[in-house]
Amino acid sequence: MEEYLNVYKDGENIYYLNSKGREAVNCLKVRKKTTTIEHYLMRNYLYITLGCPANWRNEIQIINGKDKDKIICRTDALIDNSGAYTIIEVDNEQKMNENIKKIDRYRELIKRKAFGRFASVPKFIWITKTEYRRNELLKASEGLNVTVYLLSDFKNRGK
Repeated sequence: MEEYLNVYKDGENIYYLNSKGREAVNCLKVRKKTTTIEHYLMRNYLYITLGCPANWRNEIQIINGKDKDKIICRTDALIDNSGAYTIIEVDNEQKMNENIKKIDRYRELIKRKAFGRFASVPKFIWITKTEYRRNELLKASEGLNVTVYLLSDFKNRGK
């Protein structure tokens, strides 16, 4: 398998197809080691934990209003269960004040009923790296339906 895969270590082995591997399985999509790989892995931990929802969509923009009144939030992922939304957010390298601004934009979107006039308030699920950051996210999200996981909740499973 080594001749078909590239690997690097980030606490665990991360494998991806090299050009020979892509050719062997007729894969046209090129994946390379990027600085965002940890972000994707953190999001994937949640995807798997939540049972690989069929209605999971990555990087969805929520837009409400026009011109100066416009609010835009890009979710890391969104699950739409017939109008009952779950918003997935990954706190990997973002500054905390940026996370807080994003939470405030979500609050405004909820006020504006951007998730539907009769829709329930979305559930928020975050994944972050430290207990301090978890507490900051919980504090900033007070009054919202939010769960915050630590990356270590997933990385230490099975050890």
